Amino acid sequence: MMWIAATVLGAQEPVPPAPPPVDSARAESVPPPPPPSPEQKKFLLGLRTASRGIAQMKDGVSRVTRAQGTHDSVMQRRAGRFLAGLCGSGRAFLKRGRPQMNVTVYEDTVRLKAKRLVTQIDSLIAYTPTCEDSAAATPAATAVALDKRMKTYDAARRDFLIAIGQPVKEDSTKQDKRR
Repeated sequence: MMWIAATVLGAQEPVPPAPPPVDSARAESVPPPPPPSPEQKKFLLGLRTASRGIAQMKDGVSRVTRAQGTHDSVMQRRAGRFLAGLCGSGRAFLKRGRPQMNVTVYEDTVRLKAKRLVTQIDSLIAYTPTCEDSAAATPAATAVALDKRMKTYDAARRDFLIAIGQPVKEDSTKQDKRR
C-alpha cells in the first residue's frame, strides 16, 4: 500500500516548465522600416495608380496569349482590339500616377531603385501609342513586346519595394500552369 501511495504522490508533483525555444531571428534584431514621409506617401500613391494601368495591360496580354492558343482567328482579332483599348486606358493610369513619383524624396540606393522604376514606367508610357496602333493588326507580336517591357517593370518594382522594406506580393495575374 505504501508503494502505491508513493507512486500516486510522485505523479502529482509539478513538472518544471521547459525553457522557451531559442529563436535565431529575434524581432528586436530587425528594426521596422521608418514610416514614409508625406512626399514618399505621394510617390507610393503614384505607383499604385500606375500599377492599375499595368494590370490592365497585363490583362490584355493574357487575353491575346489565350486567344493564340485557340487558333480561332476571330477570337485573336477580338483580343488584339481589346489589347489596343487596354493599352489606351492603361496609359491614362500611367500618365496620372507618374507625375506624383518624384525620385528625389528617397536617398542613396533607394533613389537609384526609384529612378529605375520611374524609367520603366516612362518606357511603358512611350510604348503605349505603338501598342494601341499595332495591337489590332499584329496582336501576338505586340503582346510579346509589351510583355517584355512589363517584366522589366516588374523587376524594377520588386527591387524598389524590397529597398523600402515593403513586402513584395506575388503577381496576382499569373496563371497557374495546368498539367
